[in-house]
Amino acid sequence: MYRQSPFGDITPVVKNLLIVNVIFFIASNVIPVLNEILAAYYPASPLFKPWQIISYMFMHGNIFHIFSNMLGLIFIGPILEQTFGQKRFFNYYFLTGIGALALQFAVQAYEVHQITGSFGIPADYQPKDMSEPLTLQSIYGIGIVGASGSIFGLMMAIFLLYPNLEVYLYLTPIKIKYFVPLYLLLEVFQGLRPTPGDSVAHFAHIGGGLFGFILIKLWGYKNSNNFY
Repeated sequence: MYRQSPFGDITPVVKNLLIVNVIFFIASNVIPVLNEILAAYYPASPLFKPWQIISYMFMHGNIFHIFSNMLGLIFIGPILEQTFGQKRFFNYYFLTGIGALALQFAVQAYEVHQITGSFGIPADYQPKDMSEPLTLQSIYGIGIVGASGSIFGLMMAIFLLYPNLEVYLYLTPIKIKYFVPLYLLLEVFQGLRPTPGDSVAHFAHIGGGLFGFILIKLWGYKNSNNFY
C-alpha cells in the first residue's frame, strides 16, 4: 500500500482517469459483451480492433484488479501530475500504456512465430503436439485488460524522480528505489517462467516500466531532493 501523496488532494487528470475507469468497470459488468469489444487482442486475431490499443487500459478483470490499479493511481498519480503538469502527465499515462501493450504484442508475436514459423497461423499449419493449439488459442482468444502497464510507467517515474519516497509493503516501509526494481525483477521472472493458470500479462507490466524509463530520459527529468 502506498503512503498518501505528499501533495494532498487528488489532481484533475488523476480524478478523471479514476472516474472513467470506474464507469468502464461498471459498464463492462452490466454489458458483458464490452469485455470482448474493448479488451486488446493480438493484432492477427479476428477479435482485434484498432481502438483496443486505448480502450484496454480502462477494462479490468475483477474488483481486485481495478482496486489495486486505482490505488496505485491515487497515491502515485498526483505527485507526477504536479511534477509534469496536466498535459504531459496525460500523455505519459497513455504512452506508457501503449508501450506496455506493444511489448506484450511483441512477445506474443515471438511465441506465435516459434510455433507456426509465421506471425499468424498459416492455412497449412499442422500442430506438432497438443500444447500448441492451446497456446495459440490463449494468444488469439484471450484479451489483455487493465491499467497496470500505465501504473508500472508511473512507478518507473517515481523510481527515477523520487527514489527515496516510501511505500508500505505488508505494513513495512520500503523506499521506492528498492521496491520498484524488486517488483520489476519479479515480473521478469514470472514472465519468463509462468506458472499454470497465470493470466497476468507480465510483459505488459515490464513494457510500461520500460517505456516510462525511455520517456523520462527523453524528457530530461532529473532526481528531486524533495523526499530525501
